[in-house]
Amino acid sequence: MTEATMRDKQPSMTDVARAAGVSAQTVSRTLRNSPNVNAETRRRVLDAVEQLKYRYNGAPRLLSSGRSFTLGLVLLQAGGYYSRSGVTAGVEAAAGQAGYSVSIATIAELDTALMEKSLLKLSDQGVDGIIIAVPLISVTQRMEDITRDIPTVTVDGSRTTGARVLGIDQHEAGRAATQHLLDLGHRQVWHVAGPDEWIEARQRRQGWQECLAAAGIDAPPALEGDWSPESGYRLGQILAMIPEVTAVFVASDEMAFGLIKALRERGRSVPQDVSIVSVDDIELAAYCHPPLTTVRQDFYRSGAAAVALLLDTESEGESLTPATLIVRESTAAPRPR
Repeated sequence: MTEATMRDKQPSMTDVARAAGVSAQTVSRTLRNSPNVNAETRRRVLDAVEQLKYRYNGAPRLLSSGRSFTLGLVLLQAGGYYSRSGVTAGVEAAAGQAGYSVSIATIAELDTALMEKSLLKLSDQGVDGIIIAVPLISVTQRMEDITRDIPTVTVDGSRTTGARVLGIDQHEAGRAATQHLLDLGHRQVWHVAGPDEWIEARQRRQGWQECLAAAGIDAPPALEGDWSPESGYRLGQILAMIPEVTAVFVASDEMAFGLIKALRERGRSVPQDVSIVSVDDIELAAYCHPPLTTVRQDFYRSGAAAVALLLDTESEGESLTPATLIVRESTAAPRPR
């Protein structure tokens, strides 16, 4: 590397950490004026910052105020497009109104190593808070450490000890959807579930199972999809061949769209032959044929509420919204036998 190149190369947080003899995470905590850094360590870090002329993301403002006025948002690339775009729009709108910008880190799949990398990236940027919208069930010690040091809110996502939780009661969503079908007179409710590694999918499945158990009904095997209409269509072809299926709880609207198409192609009408209840209430749910009975989730509002919760430093624990069932035309009493 030439001398000119070395002069042009901007020092990184890793360079500062190496010069100060600490970790990059400690550098980030120091620059955010975290109280969890002792005086000697703080002095070494700030000396290294000055020596290397290190700057990042408005660092002069950060060094003087202890705040970057940036919030981090972690998203999963896979899964529902409507939920991801709705949460993002809500976070960005609410953050902007509060004077914050948003730095987004997207992971390609549910993987703890990718999650750690995204959280470390946001930590290195000195964000003032993190919103996690990733439904990862497994949590590592490094994830715990980062979310303990940086205020964190999870939107129906990864639960760490230090994070506050925001979302609807997914367990209640599964129970309410199933109970609605039982109240109509259906003697059994089948379930098209989301991927089991998703927290929401697992909680909705538990609500379905427990509702059936309370009614003295043994739950049939759950059929697992991947949130896509294609997976709903594929599983719908299986359910259409089972004559005794009269009611299905589907874990998402998009899978329900595919399921209804498969049933119709096999000569099973909705709701005359099979009643369908799903979860999400995306905009298309009211306009499909028939209009979909579903448990509402307001993704935009969830994103905005996550920002409000993140900036409210006095709030703690979980903030769960009760499940709201929106009854439309995809459910009805079963045909007399």
